[in-house]
Amino acid sequence: MEIFDYENVLLLPRKCRVDSRSECDTSVEFGGRSFNLPAVPANMKTVIDEPISEWLAANGYFYVMHRFDLDNVAYAKRMRERGLFVSISSGVKASDHEVIDRLAAEGVGADYITIDIAHGHAETVRRTIDHIKHKLPATFVIAGNVGTPEAVIDLENWGADATKVGIGPGKVCITRLKTGFGTGGWQLSALKWCARVATKPIIADGGIRDHGDIAKSVRFGACMVMIGSLFAGHEESPGRTVEVDGKLFKEYYGSASDFNKGEYKHVEGKRILEPVKGRLADTLREMREDVQSSISYSGGTRLADIRKVNYVILGGDNAGEHLLM
Repeated sequence: MEIFDYENVLLLPRKCRVDSRSECDTSVEFGGRSFNLPAVPANMKTVIDEPISEWLAANGYFYVMHRFDLDNVAYAKRMRERGLFVSISSGVKASDHEVIDRLAAEGVGADYITIDIAHGHAETVRRTIDHIKHKLPATFVIAGNVGTPEAVIDLENWGADATKVGIGPGKVCITRLKTGFGTGGWQLSALKWCARVATKPIIADGGIRDHGDIAKSVRFGACMVMIGSLFAGHEESPGRTVEVDGKLFKEYYGSASDFNKGEYKHVEGKRILEPVKGRLADTLREMREDVQSSISYSGGTRLADIRKVNYVILGGDNAGEHLLM
């Protein structure tokens, strides 16, 4: 198989068919709803909080609320009261199953539940999917994270409605250094590998450094792209604000870091400082405009047209033009 990542792949343009890039439609259907962009902030404590999730839901964007230090049932109730869809995260422990039981018993439910663990190709995930589907059969279940076709096939067969692909490629993830495993350094290639066997939507999670990486993710099979660092560091981001040499930064750390866990045990994440980059709404507007430009370069008018383009790999054994495949 070809081994490559975002920085050494470029997509090849086709004849433009629109008069203005603003004509290009960046929306995506996911789980029975339409969203403005195929991009979702990572469900991390320093990336998303309740006010941000409320704003995203009210303005046509997909979100996944994190699961740390949060009463999921109370949160879901508040979102229901506001007339907004509920998208929460879950672990795989007995206490997480109890939360599912409460959501069902109290009639709150959830529109989306993301089973969010570092190694999602696991029997614990199978049991959790079963539990959710039994208690909340109408819920759209996203399961992950995984990094192989075998895992995607299993998760789909277990009942997941979408799979999340990416083992440690994120900016604050150190899984490959701590364990020797992961998709860090070849995340885009892993996405292509997994998408070839997928029959349900895939979320590409991690490794996104620039807006153009969204288009590359879509080209290689992603329906949605989960992004951490590009969404961290905004004025309203929940990370702590830190001043260094007169410049403002926001704290950003991995979900498997000791900063998030509160103890140094099975640590696979680290903490960095992201420069404060303005308002989230402005980043989303720019991101949408950039994806519109990507669609125009693909010779299309909608997001799926990006999947029709050829690409080149820069350098390495796989270098050269690669025809549509």
